[in-house]
Formats: sequence, structure tokens, C-alpha cells
Amino acid sequence: MVAVVRRMRKLRALLAIRLGPGAAVLPPEVTRIHMDFAADIHDGHYGPRKFWRNCLPRLKYHNPAVPMTVNRTTNQTGPALMTVHFTSSVAAATIKPDISSTTTKQTSTGPVPESKAGPPTERTEVINMKHRQDSEILEQLLKLTRAKVVRATAEEQREIQEMEEQNARSERDAAMMAEVNATKKREAEILEQARGEVEAMQD
Repeated sequence: MVAVVRRMRKLRALLAIRLGPGAAVLPPEVTRIHMDFAADIHDGHYGPRKFWRNCLPRLKYHNPAVPMTVNRTTNQTGPALMTVHFTSSVAAATIKPDISSTTTKQTSTGPVPESKAGPPTERTEVINMKHRQDSEILEQLLKLTRAKVVRATAEEQREIQEMEEQNARSERDAAMMAEVNATKKREAEILEQARGEVEAMQD
């Protein structure tokens, strides 16, 4: 049982990074993503922070060749911007062995190898993240870059179902154990009360 629980924990952690918001494969024309936002969450910086925490790790997992940098400033009233760097298709093709693998038919079984160098930036696009939810930021990024969202494979769907079934069994076992413990507690209380009554009669 312990081995099963450990396996479920590892599987849950792996699926959490492979699938979910931000799990997408960027086209080779995207050469870099940079985020600027305040360290504090107030004044419209909550969404960018949440995107950084929840979406960016998955995006990086599936696109390890793309540099993704974050600059958290102390300027709370300042802007919250995401700058996406693009190169041309021709320039991207010059490093085809390193980057083109991110656009081949890929499942979410694992990240592609790191790229040693990238093509020069030819244009940039800026996304205003301030006062926006992380889901809105992600939606705009996917639309801007035309990234391909990573879906669960048949094997991963089976693993997810297995994990859900295991969670359901664990909940049932926990409920049964709680009921058993409650019954034992009631019996102990009744026994203690009976002992007290016997002692009172003897006195």
C-alpha cells in the first residue's frame, strides 16, 4: 500500500508539470519570453505573478530551448508586461537540429533537449498583463504565438483515471477508518462510564 501511495505521489507531480495551463509547444519563430511585473501582488500584479508560478513552469518544460526570464520590480504602480521575441522562419531554420524538434509531432512524455543558441530577434510583441487573470494572459500568449496546446495522451489519460480511482479508494478507506475509530471511542466512553458507576455503587 505504501508503494502504491508513493507511486501516486510521483505520478501526480509528473502529470502536474506535463499537463495543465501553460502546457504548450511554441513554434520555432519564438526565440524568447520575458516578463516584467512587481514583486507584490497588489495594483494589478496578481495575474502576472500567478501566471509565473502556475503557467510558466509548464511552458518551459515543453520548450526548454526557449529562454524565459522574469524581472520582478519594486515599482508597484508600474506596468506588467510580457515581451515575446520572434525571428523569421528562415532564421529559425538555420538551427533546425536544436529548435525544430519543439515543433515535431510531440506528446507530453517529456521535454526536448536544450538548445545551445538561438537566432537573432527580428521583432517583438508586448502583452499587457496588468489587471488580467493568468488565464487571460495565457490565452493571449497562445493566440499571439500560435502555440500548440499539449493534450493528454491515451497513456496519460489512463494514468489520470488510475490516480482518480486510487484517490477515491483512499477517501473510502479514510472514511471507514474514521468510523471504526469513532466506534472504538464510543465503546471506550461507555466502558469508562460503566466502571465509574460500579465504583460509585461500591462506595
